[in-house]
Amino acid sequence: MRRRPAFEAESHFVNLMTWMASASALAFVPAQALAQHQHMPGMTMLPAKMPIGAQPAHAMAMTGALGSYPMTRESSGTSWQPDSSEHEALHIMRGDWTLMTHGTLNLVYDTQGGPRGDDKAFASGMLMGMARRPLGNGTLQFKAMLSPDPLMGKRGYPLLLASGETANGRDRLIDRQHPHDLFMELSASLSQNIGRNSSVFVYGGLPGEPAFGPPAFMHREAIMDSPEAPISHHWLDSTHISFGVLTGGIVLGDFKAEASRFNGREPDQHRWDIETGPLDSTAIRLSWNPARTLSLQGSWGHFIDPEQLEPGVDQKRWSASALWADEIAPGWKAAATLAWGRKTVEHHDDDAYVAEASLKRGGWTAFARAEMTENRELLDLEEHGPAFRVGKVSLGAVRDFRLTDHVAIGAGGLFALNFVPDALAADYGGNRPAGAVAFARLKVH
Repeated sequence: MRRRPAFEAESHFVNLMTWMASASALAFVPAQALAQHQHMPGMTMLPAKMPIGAQPAHAMAMTGALGSYPMTRESSGTSWQPDSSEHEALHIMRGDWTLMTHGTLNLVYDTQGGPRGDDKAFASGMLMGMARRPLGNGTLQFKAMLSPDPLMGKRGYPLLLASGETANGRDRLIDRQHPHDLFMELSASLSQNIGRNSSVFVYGGLPGEPAFGPPAFMHREAIMDSPEAPISHHWLDSTHISFGVLTGGIVLGDFKAEASRFNGREPDQHRWDIETGPLDSTAIRLSWNPARTLSLQGSWGHFIDPEQLEPGVDQKRWSASALWADEIAPGWKAAATLAWGRKTVEHHDDDAYVAEASLKRGGWTAFARAEMTENRELLDLEEHGPAFRVGKVSLGAVRDFRLTDHVAIGAGGLFALNFVPDALAADYGGNRPAGAVAFARLKVH
């Protein structure tokens, strides 16, 4: 079904980025407003002044939108992360509403080596806003997340060994990462408590994120500072932008079970609009946080007609992941991810494995990622080709400098080494083509 543009996207985007740049001027919450709300369930106010990379001492006091656990447990969509994860957001209270916002704008120069490589300068990032209030004995929450990615052009940016989606409706993107849509999430959720530590919830989004996989890569603390997407994106978390999602779930203490019906089609090459489609795909996810520093999930999904260039071809996917985060010494914060994903397409099972880690100290962050995928899309064929086992290791760092209480600028870079089998060595100019990225960023938090 051909989509209809829902907004004058370019104009709205300019207005939103202007708003983000001025967000640092927001004043602290008046004392009387804090006194009025500080004892309301789920409405504890966080301090306005937070050092870069710091975790507020009583951030855990503010409960989540979907249950009575700490708010820091909630990540993209309805996914969970460790309770000890960082929370960097600007909080404001207006009446019964708590408003939160944060954003990152990256200016990136990317160079990928070998015959399949390319160079490109582009902007990426996200701007996220949330509004929540008590309703009944639970919480009503609205979320919006936007991205400047469409400005980089339909072909996205060079990224060796990446594949998926399309640039023009005819050709598959190979060795490039597609841009995300302007509207990454427009969602609402409502939870109601059914016991001291139990709740039920419903979540809907256009777009939204169904109950599949770990949190999206730009939200995982172990790798959120990297400006690159993972080559495992279409095994683990490409569903984080699904144009039509309805999820229901139950929280029982540190366990969560949820199921989604959603539009399983990948976003097409038109990145500025909002799409519609039937909610004909299904996902189920079980999550467990056995300790404040650890979050586990396992999920399954049946995707109807996900690829625009493969009409009538369905997919089944499995995913399992473990996320960990903790302060390992005074002033030193570490985080890690281990994840596995499987795609089953036309009776072929292809796996992906990911390990991520970060270490933060003051304004410095070092990050690393190692991946392996079994990819059938690296040859430009009409049908799926053989599965090539390829890998990638990247290592990077960024230094942030605080300008005000709510604004920081940073500069960083990464180096990546890719691994391809002998059957692809001629295409890539050897078995170990390299890539590098330099970037500067603006953070509002």
